[in-house]
Amino acid sequence: MSWDGVFTATNVIALIGWLLIAAGPRGPKTLALVLYLGVGLLCFIYAALVVGLHSGWFEPNRLPGAPPPNFLDYNIAGLRNLFMSDGGLVLGWTHYLAFDLFVGQWIAKDADHKGFSRLVQLPALFLTLMIGPVGLLVWLVVRDRRARRTAKQS
Repeated sequence: MSWDGVFTATNVIALIGWLLIAAGPRGPKTLALVLYLGVGLLCFIYAALVVGLHSGWFEPNRLPGAPPPNFLDYNIAGLRNLFMSDGGLVLGWTHYLAFDLFVGQWIAKDADHKGFSRLVQLPALFLTLMIGPVGLLVWLVVRDRRARRTAKQS
């Protein structure tokens, strides 16, 4: 298995999902495609990578001298050891891609439901694609202002 190939494949899957969110029709079929063939497939790949790396089925291509990873060692040193391999980096990147795409889809659905135009959505979606939590924060601020204004009018 080529880690570069897995990295490229996960990026292509995510990019197609993001393009559908940003420019595709927002009907149920498109959203299902993004959810199941985008997010779901990335989650499946992530699960396969966790099992394969943890069981030793996949060669992680560790950096020379890097200690073996301990998947249960959740501190800075433990995570550093995990990411000192191509497999660990692809694993972490796939995690980011899956969750950011899921959050992007939620933002798009939420924005459509609340009547926001695509033009207003795009900055939050782009920020979510590039720097996930910042895009989510921007969306939460934007949607809160609309919700407060709507509540005052009621």
